[in-house]
Amino acid sequence: MVTTAQPTTTSTFSPLTTWDGWQQFVDTPHAPARDAGDQKWTLEQREDYHARFVVLKTPAMDAISTAVRRLLLLNRGQQGGARRGLIISGPATTGKTTAMQQLGRTVELADRRRHPNQEGRLPVLFITVPPSSTPKMLISEFARFLGLPTLERMNQIQITNAVCELLCEMGTQLVLVDDVHLMDTRSRAGAETSDQLKYLGERIPATFVYSGIDVETSPLLTGVRGSQLAGRFKIVRNQPLRYGSDADKQIWHDLVRSMDSALRLRRHRPGTLVAHAAYLHARTGGRIGSLSHLIREAALVSLLDGTEKITKKLLEQIELDTAAEQRARAPHRRRMPSQRQP
Repeated sequence: MVTTAQPTTTSTFSPLTTWDGWQQFVDTPHAPARDAGDQKWTLEQREDYHARFVVLKTPAMDAISTAVRRLLLLNRGQQGGARRGLIISGPATTGKTTAMQQLGRTVELADRRRHPNQEGRLPVLFITVPPSSTPKMLISEFARFLGLPTLERMNQIQITNAVCELLCEMGTQLVLVDDVHLMDTRSRAGAETSDQLKYLGERIPATFVYSGIDVETSPLLTGVRGSQLAGRFKIVRNQPLRYGSDADKQIWHDLVRSMDSALRLRRHRPGTLVAHAAYLHARTGGRIGSLSHLIREAALVSLLDGTEKITKKLLEQIELDTAAEQRARAPHRRRMPSQRQP
């Protein structure tokens, strides 16, 4: 008999891969965007607002949301056989994890509306694949989310049975598994971990969504195991946003405009970010994660130094992740000495 899991004591920080952390994420709405001139809005509160800022809704997020809604309906009456799932794949810093988390939050809030005042439900579970994972390490991540005790005294089969029984009891509909590219199925441990994940998909009547870096070119979809996975899962590519056609530019400008209008800096001139949209794309390579980092840090710097506005000079002073900086400087590295003017 499995004891119904309960949230552990709330701490200052709880990762989203725990019950406490996930509930805090679902329950915490974004801070309201008050007027920048509101004197009751303290500097610390405005710093917190810009640190979290806005979640950018991209075309890929819409495609992911639509695909998962359809899969939830498709799998709802599936009693036996292979349930269908989704893989979110793409380069780093393109917003895959954010898209997955926002999807889970939407599904959980919708479930609460359908089942008000019903405790003991767990519609969504979110975990990440541990590095160099083994089957027991993977199932222990499920158990850790659920708050199951005494894992050190349980073997893999016991933990698996306890997890599956509890998730079935709690009506889990959606299982989100991040960083699946860390499972190297060319190794024995990676192959067995992949098998364990497939087994969980058969035991738990839920829709599974995986996320990882360039999954379609990883070992996860190769060989016999890979062909089974490819036969059950569809892939949605979460690519960097382009800036070529007029339609591409419109999508990018709309995203930048959303960030511009969300800023609450007292000397901000509306439309400033949109005027620098081409520069922002070149600087970030169209990667949502890099864009969010750039604007949030610039906003925080302007609050700290009292300028309270974002200029191109300030944006150029912000150091992004190493990969983004290398991409932005690539054209300069490719210039040959013979091309330089004497």
